[in-house]
Amino acid sequence: MTDNHPELSGYEPSDNYRPLRGKHFATVLRVVVVFGLIALVVPGVLTTVRVASDTAANTCATAVAQYYPSAVDFDARFDLAGPGGFGWQCYAIDDNERATFVTPLGIIPSAPRQLPPGTPT
Repeated sequence: MTDNHPELSGYEPSDNYRPLRGKHFATVLRVVVVFGLIALVVPGVLTTVRVASDTAANTCATAVAQYYPSAVDFDARFDLAGPGGFGWQCYAIDDNERATFVTPLGIIPSAPRQLPPGTPT
């Protein structure tokens, strides 16, 4: 190999190196990229939370109707340390507004299903 490079003929490097774009442009570009990533991630997270909440409510309504038919209402909530552990929990509400734990629904609740009578959850 030779050190002769005709495409570099006439080029003389200078000591006053300057970046291609300024600091202000780089800062603006970083802010735009961060907002773009947030705009991509947040709708997916919100949709996932909404679907999990609706599924937990439907599953809890089914479980309360089966195991506590005299309950006046139900409550599906996400607990960090509930009676069923970490995740969605189902509670039946009676006439005196007391909450009775029904069943754990898990971190990702499943679709409601009808169980045969006498089958434990």
